Amino acid sequence: MVQFLVHEENDNVGVATVDIKSGDVVQGLYMDNQKKIDMTVMHDIPLGHKIALKDIEIDASIIKYGSDIGRVVANIKKGGHVHTQNLKTRRW
Repeated sequence: MVQFLVHEENDNVGVATVDIKSGDVVQGLYMDNQKKIDMTVMHDIPLGHKIALKDIEIDASIIKYGSDIGRVVANIKKGGHVHTQNLKTRRW
């Protein structure tokens, strides 16, 4: 069962399609090519929130839906919750 979606293969985050618990091994689906990805989640991730697909360092960009949506303000590990605690949006 797919628990998160990734819009494009170049994205570095996916979006949870269900509530995900820390320690769960989950499966994601790249929407552009239908490839699947499996990973272990490091934090609880609520429905609709972002999950890091790889380690992402401070000042790197978060790429979602093929677009730069923000700047990382705290290091994020693969499987980590990407949200306001570690992401500054480009919108404001």
